[in-house]
Formats: sequence, structure tokens, C-alpha cells
Amino acid sequence: MTRAERLAILGPATIAEIHERVAAAPPPSDALIESLRPILTNPAKPASAKVPTTAPAEQQIAA
Repeated sequence: MTRAERLAILGPATIAEIHERVAAAPPPSDALIESLRPILTNPAKPASAKVPTTAPAEQQIAA
């Protein structure tokens, strides 16, 4: 989406409010930047967190 499209959809007042809120936000902490760095530098790489899986059907207990 281009800037012009966002402006047409949201309107100048909303865009101005967004800019004010962004300017008022505190800068991110060093810890936050470090935690986001792997995502921002290589977004296509799968996350290192383990994805929960279910047990095979034969191992599940019938309710």
C-alpha cells in the first residue's frame, strides 16, 4: 500500500494522530531490540521456539 493510498483510506487527521503517537512512544530497550533481531534480520527463517504437537492418534486417551 502506498502512502497516498493510506492517506486516502485513513484521512489526514488519523495519519497525524498516528505520527504523534509514534513520536511520543519511548525508544525500545536494548533487550527488546536483541530479542527481535533474529526476526528482523532473517524473517523467512523458522522461529527457534518449539511448536507444540499432538501425540499420534493411537497414543491419545479417548475422552
